[in-house]
Amino acid sequence: MGAQAVEAGLDPADALAAMTDAIRVIGEGFRVGDLFLPDLVGGADALTAATPIIEEEIQRIGAKTETMGVVVIGTVYGDIHTIGKTMVATLLQAEGFTVHDIGINVTADEFVAGVRKHKPDILAMSALMTMTAPEQRKVVESLQAEGLRDSVKIMVGGGAITQEFADSIGADGYNPTAPGAAKLARTLMGR
Repeated sequence: MGAQAVEAGLDPADALAAMTDAIRVIGEGFRVGDLFLPDLVGGADALTAATPIIEEEIQRIGAKTETMGVVVIGTVYGDIHTIGKTMVATLLQAEGFTVHDIGINVTADEFVAGVRKHKPDILAMSALMTMTAPEQRKVVESLQAEGLRDSVKIMVGGGAITQEFADSIGADGYNPTAPGAAKLARTLMGR
């Protein structure tokens, strides 16, 4: 999809806007129950494959795109669950955020490196399992030790996380659902 848009000579900013609009429609359909998880995952896969190609073309021609903010997202070390993280990343893109998905089984040091590299407004972490939830605390502590904690808002989520836990580790926000997480990100950005 991305390569075809570039080859056809379409304005890459317009192509990115069209892809964002499409994922927004899919996300809304998922939220209201008209579409289902496979639809959301398929849309996310298409967007994930096309976005780097379109963004490369935008940089090549020197075009500017507007973004709601920058998010680094990942699933913490010891946890290889990806569906929830992918859903949140997709819905964040639909809200207009630039999202850098750094994967699953991400160590605290890798989260810190992601914050240094991408300079995000928000760091979003997922932990599905109770035994991996403490990794979120480790990431917050690592950011603090590196002097980066105050430079980024931290959102946490996943099946193992509660509001009480989020508060105890000093996270800036928590939401138990993917659509709620996307709205939370807008709130954290003051929008």
